[in-house]
Amino acid sequence: MIAFAALGMLLADDIITVTGTKLDAPLSELPMSVDVLSADEPGGLAPLNAAEEISERLAGVEAAVANGTQVAFQIRGIGAVDHQALTPTAAAVYVDGVFMATNVQTGFLLYDIDRAEVLKGPQGTLYGRNASSGAVNFETVRPSADQSGYLRLALGNFGLIDSAGAIGASFSDRIHGRLAGRLLRRDAVLDNVITDAGVPAPDDAGKREEYGLRGSLLVEGATGWDTLIRAHWEQDSGINAAPRNDSLDIGDHEISIGPDGIQDTDSSFWGSSLEVTGQHGEWEIFSLTAYEAYDQNYGFDFDGAPAPFGNPNLNANLSYDREFWQLSQEVRGQRQFGDHRVMIGVTASTDDFDQDYLIWCGDLDPETLLGSCPYVGAPGRVGPTPASPGTPLSLLTRIEQARDTAALFTHNEIALGALTTLTLGGRLTWERIEGEGFGIHIFDDGTRGFNNRDGLGPAMGSNVIEDTRFTGNAALSRQIGTGTAYLAISSGYKSGGFNGEVQNNATHFADEGLFGAETVTAYEAGFKSPLGQTAFLNAAIFYQDYADPQARIFVNFTQPNGDVITSNSLSNLDEATSYGAELNLDWQPSPALDLRAGLVLLETDIHQGTEAVPTGNADTFDGNPLPFAPEVSATLSGTYTMPLDNGGTLILGGHAKYRSEFYLDAEGLTARSQDGYTILDATAAYRLPSKKLTIGLFGRNLLDEDYAVSGYGFIGYNTFRSAPRSWGVEASLDF
Repeated sequence: MIAFAALGMLLADDIITVTGTKLDAPLSELPMSVDVLSADEPGGLAPLNAAEEISERLAGVEAAVANGTQVAFQIRGIGAVDHQALTPTAAAVYVDGVFMATNVQTGFLLYDIDRAEVLKGPQGTLYGRNASSGAVNFETVRPSADQSGYLRLALGNFGLIDSAGAIGASFSDRIHGRLAGRLLRRDAVLDNVITDAGVPAPDDAGKREEYGLRGSLLVEGATGWDTLIRAHWEQDSGINAAPRNDSLDIGDHEISIGPDGIQDTDSSFWGSSLEVTGQHGEWEIFSLTAYEAYDQNYGFDFDGAPAPFGNPNLNANLSYDREFWQLSQEVRGQRQFGDHRVMIGVTASTDDFDQDYLIWCGDLDPETLLGSCPYVGAPGRVGPTPASPGTPLSLLTRIEQARDTAALFTHNEIALGALTTLTLGGRLTWERIEGEGFGIHIFDDGTRGFNNRDGLGPAMGSNVIEDTRFTGNAALSRQIGTGTAYLAISSGYKSGGFNGEVQNNATHFADEGLFGAETVTAYEAGFKSPLGQTAFLNAAIFYQDYADPQARIFVNFTQPNGDVITSNSLSNLDEATSYGAELNLDWQPSPALDLRAGLVLLETDIHQGTEAVPTGNADTFDGNPLPFAPEVSATLSGTYTMPLDNGGTLILGGHAKYRSEFYLDAEGLTARSQDGYTILDATAAYRLPSKKLTIGLFGRNLLDEDYAVSGYGFIGYNTFRSAPRSWGVEASLDF
């Protein structure tokens, strides 16, 4: 179960290695905001299912789940909310230090997780990739000589069957292995209701069927060089969630789509990594070689209704067929020079992405890719000289993208006396992105023609984006009594790229298909300190300059002939600011009770001037808040452990998070906002006197809140919805 770090560990004098920082230093002395969620010892009840759910445990961290599965984290309001999969997210996501290069990979199934770490603010001088809002690193349990194993089974409403386990073995004093896995099955949780008497409403949308398996082998070398090999495979064979169209008059936790909007998901994710660590003279060396890949096939009802606004001719469905692989190498070295510490590193990666994006109306013929009715968006792409006298029914867009990156980075700590430390870091990043593709429409007679909106040429082409940037950070920290105060400045960026959606004409790879990089410069002041022997306080204030924020918006593009077209594209706003304060308190009022509370007060503003590019939209965006940036977010978590006279243990746990109102996109419209809500989860368990077997109950979203996890504009406004209240029983056996 992912819960909060034990307070006793946070108050200890021992060195705590926050893996995401790669620094062996007390958490209380790091000149940055870091949240650590560790695997909780009491029974592992009610585990989190997917990576995005850690946002329910953290103030100031949100997760937009586009298309039902693609996750982008927002940290302190920074992070584009978009459904395309070609670009990294603003918050870099890692698993065991391996960067997940697309948002398709960031919503992965959680199992055998040791801890999750969230670094707030721009990153890039410590490891991995550049990031404009922060970093989220998930660490799985490492094999070791004293590792433990477990078996867990949970049954619940909505037909939940959730089983997981891990086992470890030592093959010698220096060779240790571990195997972990999880199977998660659950029926659809949203009621699909009939809103059109002539259209049935199947109940399968959102059905989950996911599997995961991970193996790891640690070889501890006699000379001090250790090798850790990991490999994993996950499969998603469920049915993708369906959105809800805002024109429908339906209730909480309800959707309404027809049978043509139900599509099976067939997605596989796999990868392996080789981690080598050791000592070379005075240098500590770290090397990580990794390969990640996926094949993804899924789709859903695009318009979120059986007949939008009562018109079946507005019906639309879509599907994605994606293939992706990435190869990365990173090497770091660090050493001490007296009281000073130096770390330098180099990283390089290459990845390849292919996608077919199909839109159609009604029932699909998988051989011809024709729908049973014309997709409403197809005729407008035919152009002045149609390739056929027939009726265009479907749109197919293909894009291929190759990305190469390389970076040199350094992080240095310079002691300015016994109590003061100066931290300096820098990163030089080079990136090259090659994109090519085409967009076609398919006529009812089978003819295929290139899209040619406004007669500007066939929708086919290619382009290259190449960029070199320097980012860095500086911090001054000083010990004050038992605490640490710090001032910090950091910068980071998220690269630009290509739009992978519908290609309208020949200008796609030169104009509307491109978006630029965004950059963030953050200023922060903070204080961390124990409060006596039973509490620990983290407090910070921050201000972030956000240049060229990426956002999916409706953009006016001037064509070569002087005409203006409007396209829904991932583009850049002019600038924005994000500022506020945060407070985290860990408190252990008694040996049996651990409490954690968090509060973030946040203000965000978009500044869109009349000279901003794209033009013509200052009134639409200027003064709006950033999406998924509630002004108030607060968390409260607790665990109560009570030993019983028979030797058993009663364990009670609870987690709550409140968010104030926020907007789903950058236009700041009330119709595209989410009212404030509170999520409450709870567990109650009994651990037998043997300390091996634990049985209990769990509940998720106990207040039965219905809220949007993402939204998009298309024939009205569509939102993907949250799961309703769920509950179950669980048993776990530790060994």
